[in-house]
Amino acid sequence: MRHRVRGKKLGRSEGARKRVRLSLATALLQHERIKTTRAKADFIRADVEKLITLAKRSRAHDDPNRVVHAQRIAASRLNNDRELVSKLFNEIAPRFENRAGGYTRILKLGPRKGDAAEMVLLELTERKEA
Repeated sequence: MRHRVRGKKLGRSEGARKRVRLSLATALLQHERIKTTRAKADFIRADVEKLITLAKRSRAHDDPNRVVHAQRIAASRLNNDRELVSKLFNEIAPRFENRAGGYTRILKLGPRKGDAAEMVLLELTERKEA
C-alpha cells in the first residue's frame, strides 16, 4: 500500500534526487524550455511553480524586508545563483502577475529512440519567443 507515501524516487538516492531537482529547475528557469522525460518533468514541475509563486507574491507587497526574505528562500533552493534569482524576480515573475497558477506546460513528444522513455517539453507558459 502507498498510504502517505509522497513524491517520486526516480530510482535514485536522496542526494542524486536533490541534484536532479536542482539541475532541472535551474535549466528550466534559465532556458524557459527543456526537453526531458515525463517522470522528471512531473518531479520538478511543482517546485518550479512554487518558486514562481514565491517571487510573484513578494512583488505584490511594498515591504522590502519581505522581498529580501523571498529572494533568500529562492536562492537557497537554487544553489545561491544570484543571476538566476534576479531573473526569476525581475523577468519571470512579472510575466505571471495576471495568472493565478499553471505557470508551466508539458507537451508530449513521443518515445525516446534508445529506451522508449516518454519524452516531453516542459516550458513556461508565458515565455519570450526566441
